[in-house]
Amino acid sequence: MSELNKEMLERLASRPASSNSDNIYAQVAASEPKHNPSKSADSDSQLDQLLSRINQQIGSGNPTNACSETVRPALRGAVAQPANLSPEEFIPTEPTTFGEAGLSDSAVESLVFKFLLARGSASGREISEQVKLPFVMIDELLRQMKHDQVIAYKGSAAMNDYVCQLSDLGRERARRHSEHCTYFGAAPVSLEDYIASVSAQSLDGQQPTEKDLKDAFSDLLINHRMFARLGPAINSGRGMFLFGYPGNGKTSIAERVTRTFGQTVWIPRAISIDGEIMRLFDPMNHEEMPLERTVGLLDSTRIDRRWVRIRRPTIVAGGELTMANLEVHSNPATNINEAPLQLKSNLGTLVIDDFGRQKMSTDELLNRWIVPLEKRYDFLNMSNGKKVQVPFDQLIVFSTNLEPKDLVDEAFLRRIPYKIEVIDPTEQEFRELFRIMCPGLGFEYNEPAIDYLIDKHYKSKGRPFRCCQPRDLLLQVKNHCLYQQLPLMLSPEAFDFAAENYFSVM
Repeated sequence: MSELNKEMLERLASRPASSNSDNIYAQVAASEPKHNPSKSADSDSQLDQLLSRINQQIGSGNPTNACSETVRPALRGAVAQPANLSPEEFIPTEPTTFGEAGLSDSAVESLVFKFLLARGSASGREISEQVKLPFVMIDELLRQMKHDQVIAYKGSAAMNDYVCQLSDLGRERARRHSEHCTYFGAAPVSLEDYIASVSAQSLDGQQPTEKDLKDAFSDLLINHRMFARLGPAINSGRGMFLFGYPGNGKTSIAERVTRTFGQTVWIPRAISIDGEIMRLFDPMNHEEMPLERTVGLLDSTRIDRRWVRIRRPTIVAGGELTMANLEVHSNPATNINEAPLQLKSNLGTLVIDDFGRQKMSTDELLNRWIVPLEKRYDFLNMSNGKKVQVPFDQLIVFSTNLEPKDLVDEAFLRRIPYKIEVIDPTEQEFRELFRIMCPGLGFEYNEPAIDYLIDKHYKSKGRPFRCCQPRDLLLQVKNHCLYQQLPLMLSPEAFDFAAENYFSVM
């Protein structure tokens, strides 16, 4: 019993009995306390200091409000915006139930079975990280699986978690699931959600300006005439032909077109189509652009981890392109479906480089895309025989050094509204390319040496300028200087050596 309570009882016992209890308490209140006021003040001071230290730790002057802000769950559609996420950017929010995620309990259970079969054992949070779903949802599923005796708890883990492993019954079920499909990565996103995400991030809603184009092509030398023709073609968000002599930067231009539409987009790691799983995220063609991690124990962003934020894709396919690359590929050993190139390039640019030099005929390739280019959607044949409709939302760029009218007929050229010729640079532009590239390769620009190169190896021989030649010749000179252990310097002798090698059969 505290000293204050003891004192109150003593004061009550020392007073005469009275039928009026209010008078007793009034007298007690009016009597002089026996405890030490200075001691009470010291205790209050210590309590204030303790509360102040707690407030400093949680970053708020009101401890009650601070705690309520920390544990308040984020609502769907009300996601806290990280510093590097623009307010208008599409955001896939974290689901709270399997229904919201477009998944069934059995679909997620199948992923857990296959993961534990491959891993042996894993904690609930490790399983949650593998399938990219919130731990709360996975924990509830694991409890049900334990109740069904398909998994067992091998031991405890941190933060009220357990290490799980398959029982004999669970191992048998896992093998049956693996026979159908061995995939046990991130839980897939429904096709409907993917279509909605493409619509929300569509190129049709992008209107690049002249400033956007200048920023995207800042590292290339583009003449004003070419720039004026590229702008409307990119704004259309549809197909274009880039044709002209080799070495003038058609591929470089096509690769930079994507930058004008914005930096990042969100795509699902995998898509679920009537029970079939198709992988969409491809590290070979997609560059991940993760958000900055929040500081603290709780993640305030509440982003659906089944989605990945990538740099707006630019996929280049050259002479190796075949019809198989444009259809869903199913691995017979794993039964995992891989998305075709045009689906992976959605919301970005698909460049068909060296068009006309593929193993298949140009008619076969173009006939495959007549409907998608016109209607902006495509049909894919799944491994189970089902045909599904998917978005076809990208800029198709055909790059060739052949004449377009010699490759395709008028019906297809009509569906490619922009045909842009990439012409040879002028002498002034050729000199400017040397001026731009010299510092990057460690040279000091030497105009008399450039004059010598142009007069002797171009004008006297009637040789046309190409945009790639300044870089190629400078690399020849650099390698020659390094081999001879000479300082990096532009000289007539060095250019004679480079030209002799470079133009020997040209």
